[in-house]
Amino acid sequence: MSVTPHSFFPLASPRNHAFATPFAVVLVLDVVTKRWAEATLALHTPVEVVGAALRWTLTYNTGAAMSLSVGESSRAFFSIVAIGMVAYLLMLLRQAPAQARAVPAALGMLAAGAIGNLIDRLRHDRGVVDFIDVGTASWRFWTFNVADIGVSCGAILLALLLWREDRVAHKLQMSQSPESPDR
Repeated sequence: MSVTPHSFFPLASPRNHAFATPFAVVLVLDVVTKRWAEATLALHTPVEVVGAALRWTLTYNTGAAMSLSVGESSRAFFSIVAIGMVAYLLMLLRQAPAQARAVPAALGMLAAGAIGNLIDRLRHDRGVVDFIDVGTASWRFWTFNVADIGVSCGAILLALLLWREDRVAHKLQMSQSPESPDR
């Protein structure tokens, strides 16, 4: 039985490193910026960063994305959903080839975002800390945080990768199928 460096240090595989790096960056940035926002900003008081286009506005979201709510059970419900989602993402990570990089990076961003918002739900009942406020003088997007950026970017990257993988598989299937008798 041979002993490899992977036996002692599981992050040594490209797959695990590709997951761990964006995971750590997103999670640390999320926690640090949320604590900064809570310590620095007054609740619901916008601070212009780039005019009306980008403002810091501290809010607490007891629901999920875009203030989606399931009533008084929102905190418990979305906490359970986040835990289940992280477990599923880790299962997908284990199924990825050891040399994979892009899919694990997307999974890392998704998992970090889910955990970042879960931390807020578990630490107090006010809800998830949101503070990034973008829009115009007359229209505002939902206020969000770094975890939400991680989830959005990870989901977009994963969707693009799966779409590309599906197209490659379809082209391969078409090139290997026998020609029709009409030709």
